[in-house]
Parts: sequence; C-alpha cells; structure tokens
Amino acid sequence: MSTYTFSRMLSALVVTATLFALSPSVFAETKSYTVSAPDGVKIAVQESGNPDGGAIIFIHGLLGSHLNWDGQINSPELKRYRIITYDMRGHGLSGKPTDAKAYTDGQRWAGDLATVIQSSHARKPALVGWSLGGVVISNYLEKYGDDSISGAVYVDGVIELKPDQIPPHPVVYRDLNSPDLKTHLDAVRDFLGLCFHTQPDAATSGRLFANAAMASWDMQRAVLSITVDAPKALGKARVPVLLIYGAQDALVQAKPTMARAMALNPAIQGKLYANSGHAPFIEEPERFNRDLSAFVDTLSQR
Repeated sequence: MSTYTFSRMLSALVVTATLFALSPSVFAETKSYTVSAPDGVKIAVQESGNPDGGAIIFIHGLLGSHLNWDGQINSPELKRYRIITYDMRGHGLSGKPTDAKAYTDGQRWAGDLATVIQSSHARKPALVGWSLGGVVISNYLEKYGDDSISGAVYVDGVIELKPDQIPPHPVVYRDLNSPDLKTHLDAVRDFLGLCFHTQPDAATSGRLFANAAMASWDMQRAVLSITVDAPKALGKARVPVLLIYGAQDALVQAKPTMARAMALNPAIQGKLYANSGHAPFIEEPERFNRDLSAFVDTLSQR
C-alpha cells in the first residue's frame, strides 16, 4: 500500500470518528411515547434529532399529524436540534374525545402543549405552529405565558377567526362535517388542495389524505368554534415571535393576518414567501428550514 493511499484512508477514519464524536444527532433514534393532558386525553409524542440540542416543538395543523413535519425531521439543517412533534387531540395517534368542549375550549389545546413541554423536560423550547397550530400557541401564551419558551414561529398560523383573515370556503367546511362518507372525503380532498400553491408529490399527497382520514369527525365539527384571544396572547408576548406565511395562501389571508399580529405586537417579525401557499414548510422546505434555523440560533444568543 502506498503512503498516499494510507494517508487518505487515515484521513477518512479521522473524519468518520469526528462525525461520531461531534454529530450525535445524525445517529439519534426516534423516540415515541404518550402523555396525559390535564383533562385525561392521551397525546402521542415523538422525538428525533440531537437529544442534547436546543429543543423545537412542532405543532401541526387541522387534519394533520406529526408526519406533516417530515421535511423538518429529515432536514440536515435541523438535525442538530432536539426535534419534538406530537399529534394534537383528535388527530393521528392521540386520543379522540367525543365531547365538543374538548375541542371548542382553546385552553384544553394549550394544556396539551404545556404537558408536552413538561413531560419532555424540554428547556426553553422554540414553538413552531402551522395553521391551527398557531391557535394552540396563542392559547398557550394566554394561559401559561412565555416564561417556559424561548420563542415562537407562526407558519400561516390562524391569528383570529375573523372574515378579513380567513377566506370563506363555506361548501368545503360544510361538507367536511357531512355524515355522508363520499361527501366528506371529497371535501377533505378539496381542503388539502387549498393548502398548496404548488401541489406536493403523489406520496406526500397520499400521506396527507391518510392523516386526514384519521382525524376525529367530532373534532372537525367542533374545532371551527375554537376559542382564541389574540390580544391577550400575542399582545403580551415578550419572547421573539416570527411569522412565516405564503403569499398565495388560500386558507389564511396572509397580509391582513400578519398586519393584525404586528399591530398587536410591533416587535413581531415576518417573512412572506411569494411562491408558497398555506404550507411553505412543505412547498419550500430548504428555505423554510434555513429561516427556522437562523431564528432558533438567535434565541440561544439572548
């Protein structure tokens, strides 16, 4: 064996050893467990990434699950963080109560998030909420304040359920609650179609549809009346808050919604993705992951 070849082999071994020593996140195994919300609902939680990294808790939207965040869980940009996801009540692998109050009372969703933070022992996590997940963050801020978190990101998040912020889709929302299976499934397909300016690939679309099929019908009937008090939540937030919205969003009016949030709290920052719809983290994942990483890094410097 030549000296040159041996040197290259030795260098490769050093690089490999360094990766093992410095990048535990690359080899971290996914961990799943269940916690109990204050009202007894079982919440399915998942963890991946670097268990010693800064924590990010991702909160999916209506008809979703933790699978919505695959583009973040598998992102090289975000592997260095401790990534925590969970299925919201009425969704995915979490409990599905039948009482409407379990869904209309926004404070119960806040209790779920508080339980995930406490049970995971996440220290000052950053919260990332998509769509309905934004309502969950707002309810959390209203009930628990922001002492236990480092910051929050609203991803096309619902700020208020008001006509100037939420475009009307009366047929879709009506048919989501239809007892007729075909009518309901057609509405699910239409709702998911409205989530994107650039439609995802067939595999992702199929997974999204399967997510929706697992969602509780009781939840879908009740959740459109969920309570949220944005002035008490965002208006009093002291931690950094970032808004990332798609300019082509068909489910949330991006500019009026962002303007309302910034009026409530002038310290809030915003990014508008010109070519994304309601799901920029799926439509432009590389850009989203870079922006999220940069934001989270600023939190650790405070």
